[in-house]
Amino acid sequence: MFAVTATQTDPDNPLKGLTLGDRPEPTVPEGWTTITVKATALNHHDLWTLKGVGVSQDRLPIILGCDAAGVDENGDEVIVHSVIGTPVNGDETLDPRRSLLSETYDGTFAEKVTVPAGNVVPKPAAITFEEAACLPTAWLTAYRMLFDKAALQPGSTVLVQGAGGGVATALIALGRAGGFRMWATSRSEEKRARALELGADRVFETGARLPERVDAVMETVGEATWAHSMSSLRPGGKIVISGATSGMVAPTQLAQVFFLQKSIIGSTMGTRDQLARLAVFLEQTGVRPVIDRVLPLAQAEDGFAAMHRGDIFGKIVFTV
Repeated sequence: MFAVTATQTDPDNPLKGLTLGDRPEPTVPEGWTTITVKATALNHHDLWTLKGVGVSQDRLPIILGCDAAGVDENGDEVIVHSVIGTPVNGDETLDPRRSLLSETYDGTFAEKVTVPAGNVVPKPAAITFEEAACLPTAWLTAYRMLFDKAALQPGSTVLVQGAGGGVATALIALGRAGGFRMWATSRSEEKRARALELGADRVFETGARLPERVDAVMETVGEATWAHSMSSLRPGGKIVISGATSGMVAPTQLAQVFFLQKSIIGSTMGTRDQLARLAVFLEQTGVRPVIDRVLPLAQAEDGFAAMHRGDIFGKIVFTV
């Protein structure tokens, strides 16, 4: 079968390790099932893998990709849940040995993928395969950040750092539909304008002083925006962080944390049940993922190059 594989890693030239071509069809362990992939979406996780982050050389080659929507063995349209793990108190993301597809097991950038039978949820008919493929990583991450970790009330003001990426655009769209007042930052004037079109109430240049402090900050940028996130948060507010694309080490003024009782909350992916509820949320509200471009899987290198340049707004989707 045709697949997109990581065959080597290079932190400076990640696309060097991207290999497109034939791979053996997957074997199916007991209790697993095979999904025929119709659409799959690109994530920063895939680029990090090619850079050598979170993967060792002995695991290569491995098929990339966390996200997929397709057809199961019964002919039903489904969405693949990417987290492989044993639930801890009902939450598989708390399993210390959990992994995502494309880490320990081959991923979704292929004509077929095998997953545990419990790792599929129904795809609502109203959502296309391309839209559904955006949900399992970026949109599930955003859903959990907003509605679970932040536990906000409608009418709350939320700041999204770095409008443009898949999680950030999902946060803006979901937050607007959930009744939050959404603010967003970006270095790019074009991305600020698109964030307004997506539903942001106000947009600001990265690092700009805000007219008031916010109830919560959604962080995926990390080092470059961390100080601004801390200073923009009201006393008692929450920063929810699910990534750090600009750097993992950020100084923190601890007095801001304890004296002003600010909370820093980590969030990773989401559960299978949350993915199922997210699909229903989209079906009921009419909210749809922002798709930057749709490419055939055979042109995956073009999508990786665009992400590497930062030349995207929303999700890059590959069709199979």
